[in-house]
Amino acid sequence: MSEYSSEQQRKPRVAVVFGGRSSEHAISCVTAANVLQVIDRDKYDVVPIGISTSGHWVLESGDPERLSITDGKLPEVDVTAMPVLFGANRELVISEPEQVPSTLGQVDVVFPLLHGPWGEDGTIQGLLEMSDIRYVGSGVLASAVGMDKHYMKVVFQAAGLEVTPYVVIRDRDWMRDPEACREAVDALGYPVFVKPCRGGSSLGISKVNSLDELDEAVAVARAHDPKVIVEASAKNPREIEVGVLGGLNGAKPDVSVCGEIAVSGGGHDFYDFETKYLPEGEEYTALSVPAELPEEIAAEVRAKALIAFDAIDAEGLARVDFFLDADNRVIINEINTMPGFTPTSMFPRLWAASGKDYAALVEHLLSLAMTRPTGLR
Repeated sequence: MSEYSSEQQRKPRVAVVFGGRSSEHAISCVTAANVLQVIDRDKYDVVPIGISTSGHWVLESGDPERLSITDGKLPEVDVTAMPVLFGANRELVISEPEQVPSTLGQVDVVFPLLHGPWGEDGTIQGLLEMSDIRYVGSGVLASAVGMDKHYMKVVFQAAGLEVTPYVVIRDRDWMRDPEACREAVDALGYPVFVKPCRGGSSLGISKVNSLDELDEAVAVARAHDPKVIVEASAKNPREIEVGVLGGLNGAKPDVSVCGEIAVSGGGHDFYDFETKYLPEGEEYTALSVPAELPEEIAAEVRAKALIAFDAIDAEGLARVDFFLDADNRVIINEINTMPGFTPTSMFPRLWAASGKDYAALVEHLLSLAMTRPTGLR
């Protein structure tokens, strides 16, 4: 354990937690690879902790190359690594079979780089709250609402934000009366987008152009989440995104410049997993930062992003996604409380164009987490 500072006089200790049980496990590892590269080791002790797809917590090597996508192969947490868990007094404890548990010392802040269920949805946030451990990002409620596209829309509508019409297909609905579900979707008009209600990274999403394509799309979404949301398509939409960062020392949250995503060719109808993360999808994707927008539209997008951030009671960071339709209506699509965080992801790009590079972004988030109180806020 000599690589970590002694408890007498030490640097703040950051546990970077990644992987997880969701279908976004690999993307979480890729995110961690990049964050681990830029954390200031002169300022922080860094402990990389991986959560395997089976839910085992291990002390990872933190090797950025091993956690990157290589030759199309997706990375994953090494389940054979040394088991680790949180003990009393915010301590990290190594717990090997038939060995006396040993400690890595207290953790000052956790950077949970987990995407999807069992990480981005309030579950790990609840664990950390119960352990009185500070962490980067939104709390339990905001994380849960931000993960569930159904309740996210309910909250946004209550805050006065326009959303696309939608239908929710719960597991019990589909099993009991699939025909009623089909009729409800048919009433939206086509095309529609069929999505796992609590998923991300565009996994399990299908664009459906007619009723006869619906059942297959629902099956694809249900492979990721038994709760499915079907959304009407906006009218010839442009996809506009902004980043939101919490303010230090009680300052108001800040909003980045606007960015735009356009996808065409290669059989890609939208910004799917391949165009987001794999090299072969890059030629079909254009990311424009800043986006070419009239000043008043950009201002409206940025103002509505702040409304969305406050509506779910978000903290730390978020990426807020909008549609700008053919009539220049700004329609909110969703909020991500732990957005994609690779250097090529939209969130870091937005902030780089706003004057905060990747390393500065990570430092800002850690500083924000270190200074906020534990417990009810």
